[in-house]
Amino acid sequence: MAGTAAGRLPAEVTSFVGRAAELDALSALLARARLVTVTGPGGVGKSRLALRAAARLADGFPDGAHLAELAPVRDPRLLGHAVLEALHLTDHTARPPLDVLVEQLSDRRALLVLDGCEHLVDACAELAGALLRAAPGLRVLATSRQSLRAAGEHLLPLAPLAYEAAAGGGPDPEAVLLFADRAAAVRPGFRLEAGNRAGVALLCRRLDGIPLALELAAGRLRALSVEQVAARLDDRFRLLTGGARTAPPRHRTLRTAIGWSHELCTMQERLLWARLSVFAAGFDLDAVEYVCAGHGLEPDDVLGLVDSLVDKSVLERLDGDGAVRFRMLDTLREYGGHWLRAGGDGPRLRRRHRDWYLGVATWGEVEWFGPRQAETADRTRLAHPNLRAALEFSLAEPGEEQFALVLAGTLWYFWVGTGHLGEGRHWLDRALALAPEPTDARAKALWVTGYLATLQGDLDRARPALEECRRQAQDTGDDRALAYAVHRQGCAALIGDDPARAAELFEEALWHYDTLGELNSNVLMARFELALARLFQGDEEGGRAGIERLRETCEEYGEQWAYGYCLYAAAFARRQAGDLRAARTLARESMRLNHLFRDLLGIVLAMDLLALLATEGADADLREARVLQGAAHRLWRAVGTPFFGSRSFNGPHLECERRARAGLGGEEYAAAFRLGSRLGLDAAVRRALDPPAADGPGERETPPRSEDRGGATLAGQRE
Repeated sequence: MAGTAAGRLPAEVTSFVGRAAELDALSALLARARLVTVTGPGGVGKSRLALRAAARLADGFPDGAHLAELAPVRDPRLLGHAVLEALHLTDHTARPPLDVLVEQLSDRRALLVLDGCEHLVDACAELAGALLRAAPGLRVLATSRQSLRAAGEHLLPLAPLAYEAAAGGGPDPEAVLLFADRAAAVRPGFRLEAGNRAGVALLCRRLDGIPLALELAAGRLRALSVEQVAARLDDRFRLLTGGARTAPPRHRTLRTAIGWSHELCTMQERLLWARLSVFAAGFDLDAVEYVCAGHGLEPDDVLGLVDSLVDKSVLERLDGDGAVRFRMLDTLREYGGHWLRAGGDGPRLRRRHRDWYLGVATWGEVEWFGPRQAETADRTRLAHPNLRAALEFSLAEPGEEQFALVLAGTLWYFWVGTGHLGEGRHWLDRALALAPEPTDARAKALWVTGYLATLQGDLDRARPALEECRRQAQDTGDDRALAYAVHRQGCAALIGDDPARAAELFEEALWHYDTLGELNSNVLMARFELALARLFQGDEEGGRAGIERLRETCEEYGEQWAYGYCLYAAAFARRQAGDLRAARTLARESMRLNHLFRDLLGIVLAMDLLALLATEGADADLREARVLQGAAHRLWRAVGTPFFGSRSFNGPHLECERRARAGLGGEEYAAAFRLGSRLGLDAAVRRALDPPAADGPGERETPPRSEDRGGATLAGQRE
């Protein structure tokens, strides 16, 4: 998605033709109504109109205009997670996503576009109502084939484009102009003229001016003339006029247009079209070749067939960062899915789809340890909608529950490292409930669940899960699961303010890891946590020795994520030793690395330490310390329980608070905190990495810039 200070809306890749009156009407509606739904049949252009209107109005929303594409979301329970992701919020809390959205949007002025609500209409109505009640500055623009029937909803029914010329002549109707524009894109040099204008007008009339149908028809001009297209369309109308008699004619016409496009494909292209319907969103050629080849499709033919489907406007090519991906419009995907089900091949294709994305997750877990961590995070984010589909298939299909455990557990690096703790627990809890038998996959899912719950400060869930994992590992002789269970029990002890017991458990886990020959980011985190436990106990020499060994290993293997935490521990140790300059440098580098991965926990730990460091030394700045505490306070609310509820982790914060309160006047103390709490993630990180010079009084209550106010709520935490 394109990123701008005004929002996160995708750039238009084709020209916007017509719809001036509808655009003005929608803009006027959004000026006076807080919930507007654009309704109409599939393919009529609802999404395109909504995005054009959002782009037009974006400057009027200081916190941006943002798009949530809902077509890939099949489970209503994941709607909140999808909207969080669209707003670039990192979900680190154990709270329901709706609660997080309500809190984060409560003081924002933003426009949220919910695109494609028809299959989640009840959930979308509930979500929109809750957000609008909680956030007076929010407006919601929805697109749906039916109204949400939510309180305060205003509707804009969208009709097809006009295809009849005005009486007495005048400009060409919008449907004709759209067809001509798209035809020129596939047949350079095409233009409306006396010889083809009547044929184009006939074609537009037969297609009822539906934009998607017109674009599909224009794509046929690579091989046919306008007259030939019209003649073949006539045949298809006679052939494909079935379906429910109560269905609106435009729905039947659209199906006819798609069915006609389907009929013009070769048998091989139709077969691939049907099989591609298993993908939930974008995909690459490697995925297509694995999932769709075989059983009538030769692997060597797939590339050519994909190219043909792009030419026929069935697939859309997406270019970015040197990699080519593809996607299919939801209406076309649904049509392909109908043929896949009719052929009885759906379960096999969905299983192959699941197997491919299990491979994506498995390879990501391997590559998470090493210099390609950032690329791995990006690749997994792109695969996220398809990973959800793979998890849903494994949970819904009898006999596949173990695969759900494996996939949800393997994705620990994505849940933890890129800010999806809440969603990770959603999938893990469902899989664990369906597969209670003691398997290796269940053992891994248990320790991952315990890990996620611990990071959220939810020890009531973490401890039983980790204890079950440990007992099962001992009973079954699963030494690897035992190592991970003991390790995560150490984490629970550490945030439970028992650093001595935590150190014992970390040492035991590291012994198991060494015996197994295990070396990955989890092992490095165990070393970091052991060093921290020693520092909390006052063992500065032991802590520093562990940190130094960890730094050497991270640098040897190019590991960056655990290295960010290592630098936090090193900063903590240097402060204890009185080296404030080195401590500040290390803490800032820790924050920079954690920001790269959108790891809020690492960021907020470093920020609170920097706040304390700002109270010390000859250049102490108590007001800046309090600003950073305000920013950290906002971030902690997005992570979970502040400082995990731990006295050990909370110590630096309390000491900083005491010093700032003693050295600042009451109003200055409160104003600095308010200023920090209004900073978004990116603005807060920039300020911590490059503190401002001594400010004048005018800066103290200056509202943040529009691009900063989004921060952790809207415009920050970007991919």
